Amino acid sequence: MSSPLTRAIDFFRDFGVFDVILPFLLVFTIVYAILEKTMILGSEGTEDKKVPNKNLNTMVAFVVGLLTVAATNVVGIINESLPNVVLLLVVSISFLLLIGAFMGTKELDFSTGHPNWYKGFVIALFVGIVLIFLGAIRDSKGKSFLTIVYDYFISNFDSTVITSIIVVTIILVVIIVITRGPRNGNGGNDEEKKEDS
Repeated sequence: MSSPLTRAIDFFRDFGVFDVILPFLLVFTIVYAILEKTMILGSEGTEDKKVPNKNLNTMVAFVVGLLTVAATNVVGIINESLPNVVLLLVVSISFLLLIGAFMGTKELDFSTGHPNWYKGFVIALFVGIVLIFLGAIRDSKGKSFLTIVYDYFISNFDSTVITSIIVVTIILVVIIVITRGPRNGNGGNDEEKKEDS
């Protein structure tokens, strides 16, 4: 037997809260915040104290929000992608909690303490978000772009194009790793350090 809260969620879903109201509020808030921050639609007030033109910003954000809600495929992408992005965020926080268990009492500063791991972590998160949105975007037949790309790679793995892409990627990675060279704390290499001494 379903609980009252479950029935309430089902009622909100049938009412259109998740398909209309919440996507509209999300898009409206993001567009309004960007317009207020950038002031690209003009500003009011004196030279010393300029304030954004709230009337224009509100109307533009309202129209963009309504147009987004009217495009049902965009709303479907938002509804499917954002929960997965939050799941990726929870996984990332859980990973940082596990690292923090071995850090003692000092504050965990992952970006400066482990810069290489931090860069790899950011790249992995970026790739994960791209894959999430590729999995949410679907064609007219209902297949996601991620599935289409995966099926293409699997069916044409032994073709010349795919093999060439893999070889070029490996060569680029090797070149980047080799040309980076050793680094010291001053940002130079060992030869420059010897010349200075």
